[in-house]
Amino acid sequence: MLRKVRLNMHKIWNPDIECIDREALKKLQSERLRKVVKLEYDNVPLYRERMDKKGIKPEDIRTIDDLKYLPFTDKTDLRDQFPFGLLAADKKDIVRIQGSSGTTGKPIVSGYTQNDIDVWTEMMSRTLTAAGADQNSVIQIAYGYGLFTGGLGAHQGASKIGAMTIPMSSGNTQRQIMMLTELGVTHICCTPSYALYLGETLNEMNIDPSRLSLKAGCFGAEPWTEEMRGQIEALLGIDAFDIYGLTEIAGPGVSFECLAKHGMHVNEDHVIPEIIDPATEMPLPYGEKGELVFTTISKTGMPMLRYRTHDICRLHDEKCECGRTLVRMERLMGRTDDMLVIRGVNVFPSQIEGVLVGVQGVAPHYMLIVDRVKSTDSLEVQVEVTDEMFNDSIGKLEKIKHEIIEKIKSVVGVKAAVTLVGPHTIPRSEGKAKRVIDKRKM
Repeated sequence: MLRKVRLNMHKIWNPDIECIDREALKKLQSERLRKVVKLEYDNVPLYRERMDKKGIKPEDIRTIDDLKYLPFTDKTDLRDQFPFGLLAADKKDIVRIQGSSGTTGKPIVSGYTQNDIDVWTEMMSRTLTAAGADQNSVIQIAYGYGLFTGGLGAHQGASKIGAMTIPMSSGNTQRQIMMLTELGVTHICCTPSYALYLGETLNEMNIDPSRLSLKAGCFGAEPWTEEMRGQIEALLGIDAFDIYGLTEIAGPGVSFECLAKHGMHVNEDHVIPEIIDPATEMPLPYGEKGELVFTTISKTGMPMLRYRTHDICRLHDEKCECGRTLVRMERLMGRTDDMLVIRGVNVFPSQIEGVLVGVQGVAPHYMLIVDRVKSTDSLEVQVEVTDEMFNDSIGKLEKIKHEIIEKIKSVVGVKAAVTLVGPHTIPRSEGKAKRVIDKRKM
């Protein structure tokens, strides 16, 4: 029997902002946008060069209506400017580095000032509060800690609202379940696939979820569907909330679901969302499907102007039944590039290709098979060996296989199963090569 968060009223961490009048919000956003544009122009050569090329000066940007005149930023800019080329603050003011995997093996890193940490913490406080958490809650953080923003971001928000916080990190399912049962955990933060796995493990252990104090969970870092939400809620007897974030902007908490579950509210006092046509790069109105673009307006360490996420979704500006006036973004519908999200890690086929090119004895033909086994994402890399290697000893083949596994883990950050196949086994294409088969049903 479901034991969801059924409140008489929606909990709101900061109603003055989350329920702000849209005209007042526009004024606040415009003030902050002017400041961040000047900050970028004065301190980041890349932005100054691009604005000069478009004939734009900071004083030309007066309101958020002028946002469309600013140049875009992309993940490749973070890679090309690695590690500190996009800092708008002095390195002595950077108190933390967070990061994610990059397309060349280098992590994409973002520098955070104390102001940025405080802003991020505020956004996660709103996120957890919207999921029914407060100072009486016990929150288990099962996202990974480290450069990945999930663990620390959720931890900061849980601590800020005064909840008892359990920094479990990811993995060690038996211990996760012990903590859930023994410590009276009310809220859990992890990937949706891991939440599903926890629920299935509880079932296998004959642990009735009604014995737990668990009420809700905040799940993100990978795509999931309404069907998967239903499975999680049925297995754990909770309310499952979608959250969204990315290192380049602020980590988890950029947007969050409330009890209405009709889209994720974007923290617009800190982040301005846009939807653009990915082909023409022109802004699209609310309700139109396109690429999601973010501009940070309160960050001081490494702000982002018109950052292209490559995520496809819609934005809606109607007031929500929860009382919040913040714009809502729909669940993601796909991407404009070939990036895969596997166990919360960004994986590009080009990364795998880069690994294989450096391995002697394999041909430049490969296939990535992505699946979900027992609610956990799996990656199999099928790669052709050369004619000479195909007829060589089993020992040499095993050595090559182990080398590929270790290099993928080192470069990409994901452990993959590697299958060596014979020459001319991988299907050829006259057009764009099909490199990925994604079998996941989320």
